[in-house]
Amino acid sequence: MNWTEQLVLLLVSLVANVFSAFAGGGAGLLQFPALIFLGLPFGVALATHKIASVALGVGATLRHLREKSLEWKFSLFILATGLPGVVLGAAYILDVPDAIARVALGILTIGIGVYSFLHKKLGLEHVPVHRTRRGYALGGAGLFVVGVLNGSLTSGTGLFCTLWLVRWFGLDYRRAVAYTLVLVGLFWNGAGAITLGLLGEIRWSWLPALLLGSLVGGYLGAHWSIVKGNFWIKRAFEIVTVLVGLKLVV
Repeated sequence: MNWTEQLVLLLVSLVANVFSAFAGGGAGLLQFPALIFLGLPFGVALATHKIASVALGVGATLRHLREKSLEWKFSLFILATGLPGVVLGAAYILDVPDAIARVALGILTIGIGVYSFLHKKLGLEHVPVHRTRRGYALGGAGLFVVGVLNGSLTSGTGLFCTLWLVRWFGLDYRRAVAYTLVLVGLFWNGAGAITLGLLGEIRWSWLPALLLGSLVGGYLGAHWSIVKGNFWIKRAFEIVTVLVGLKLVV
């Protein structure tokens, strides 16, 4: 890979991860297709993208931990219920044709953006709900399903986690995005990257530019989400979900 291609990767990764960190997911909207466009096979591009996405979690973590907005017990719950699904999804994706799954996921992704838009007050206030044993059980089952999608697919699954935390557990968008970026970006993507790395191939020479763009983009996007607040995060979430959904369908 020459310096021009490295610069293209850096810019694409930076832009993709700024928007992802601000909206709570969707880095694969630009970054993953760029890897395929530049010549990587699907499986190699997926594994390489997953590793680069971990840097998004690192950058966002550095910013969000300064705000101390994460509850550690709730964070452990998200990890415990979601990580098994991530590993399961990553272990099977390389052997599964994904055309039908992508179209279905794309339609569903557009749907969650429209759902958020139609519910004007959704995620604008932090009102914790479903903090009972049954609520945690159903919420954990939902996070497991999102984890399977995160391990097996490339675009938009962080958005599902963000909306699930808002809709089921009553988080506002700012807190939900923080959980998604730190736990999904760092730990879920890390588990998926390790699994795909063991089972597939990673293009290591492409990673420096991707990691730098993801790290800086994650920090900047997280900073802007904290500064701008819930209304603008909600709007960005709705725009990104529709774009990711259209990309998956088309």
